[in-house]
Amino acid sequence: MIDIVNQTSATQREIGDQSVAVGAGRSLLLRRTYDATIEAVWSACTDPDRISRWLTPIDGDLRLGGTFQLKDNAGGEILRCEKPHLIKVTWVLGDGMPTEVEVRLAPGGDGVGTVLELEHAAPAELVDEMARTYGPGTTIGMGVGWELALLGLDLFLRGVTFDPATWGHTPEAKEFVTASRHAWGPAVQAARGTGDDDLAAAVAFAAQHFAPETGRDGDR
Repeated sequence: MIDIVNQTSATQREIGDQSVAVGAGRSLLLRRTYDATIEAVWSACTDPDRISRWLTPIDGDLRLGGTFQLKDNAGGEILRCEKPHLIKVTWVLGDGMPTEVEVRLAPGGDGVGTVLELEHAAPAELVDEMARTYGPGTTIGMGVGWELALLGLDLFLRGVTFDPATWGHTPEAKEFVTASRHAWGPAVQAARGTGDDDLAAAVAFAAQHFAPETGRDGDR
């Protein structure tokens, strides 16, 4: 169903600093281009029926100022909604500290396709606490979780029929996860000055504690 090499190379990955509502924060940024109009990508990211076909079922008052809840995943408040270019929400798992997710859409180069940027920003203290609790592979694991979601979006936009609830546990999804873990290495190294040995340890930790065994929801 998927070309692992092309799908892995389709995403650009960055780690940086990004302010959040509670102060200083750190962020993951994923960027990739879809062969679809900006209206089609916007609809896939905001229409409840379409979201359920590539991510997971969603409930709530889906409007500016409203709230949402993804099945067996995160929930939050819709902070900004500027059709068809930007949506920003709080992102909270269980009783955890709120983080923020922003999705930005823009026309692709020469007006072809749509560039999607997804930025997930969390308070610096939360990121540091997660690293202390779960180890150095936490950032990589979170990034891979989002990559699975964006891959699912690509499959949906291309008209591929699949079940997002089970696809994350298939052999090809696991192969994609393995490739993505290693692809996050350079971004981690560039942002944190991580040495080769430390980076290898982080990738190994992510392999042990995050996907493929836990699937999509366990990664973010």
